[in-house]
Amino acid sequence: MRHKKKSQKFSRPRAQRKALKKSLLRSLVIYERIKTSEAKATELSSWIDRLISLAKEPTLANKRLAYEVLCDHLLVKKLFDNIAPRFKGINGGYSRVLNLGYRKGDACKISLIELTRIEKKEKKEVHKKEKEEKHVEIERKEEKHAPLKEKPKKTIIDGVKGIFKKERDSL
Repeated sequence: MRHKKKSQKFSRPRAQRKALKKSLLRSLVIYERIKTSEAKATELSSWIDRLISLAKEPTLANKRLAYEVLCDHLLVKKLFDNIAPRFKGINGGYSRVLNLGYRKGDACKISLIELTRIEKKEKKEVHKKEKEEKHVEIERKEEKHAPLKEKPKKTIIDGVKGIFKKERDSL
């Protein structure tokens, strides 16, 4: 029986719903946290939970099933190698939906959907890279403002010598 199997239609035909599902899942796998409408976020939560539970067992068949949804080998690799091992000891609850408020234009409820276990190492590496970039920029600015080696000042006699030199070379 198909009890409780009905999903939301999102006022779209089947092909557009399928494309919407793929694009939301792909962006969630890439960024691990996205903002979207509340209805899409709640539906996406069940989709990503199924995908992660599929990825917890890394068989070739499961990778092919994940590829059908994600349509990218690199995303499938990230899902199986980076995301699924974080949830090894957990049965369900891989994502959370947080309500953010209402969108200004059409007053739609906006929600943040994210994976419950996000790697903290990535954030630290990003901050380190940003700090290094800031230090490099500061050094470049200091180099620009640093006084250059001073050349000897030219006097009137040097200018006159240059004139006579040009005349001599032209003859």
